[in-house]
Amino acid sequence: MSTIIKPIITEKQTAITDEFPHRYGFVVDRNANKLQIKEAVEDLYDVTVVKVNTMNYTGKNHSRFTKSGLITGRSNAYKKAIVSLEEGEIIDFYSNI
Repeated sequence: MSTIIKPIITEKQTAITDEFPHRYGFVVDRNANKLQIKEAVEDLYDVTVVKVNTMNYTGKNHSRFTKSGLITGRSNAYKKAIVSLEEGEIIDFYSNI
């Protein structure tokens, strides 16, 4: 089971990283705690993690009208972690491309 699912590379997260160059966002396993997230980031990217903030998001209900009637569904719930690194350390998500 992997603790880190994927990094968050959105316009909003990029703006946060531009303002605070040592903060990065990740979608993580919903059962992972802050210590597990810290160890996983340190092992994966060879950096020193200072602080981890986590947020749980619930799935949102969606519905749409089609020819066959109303279709309802729900988006997935997920957990997001904002990781703060030591000053001067960076993570380059595009280095493996």
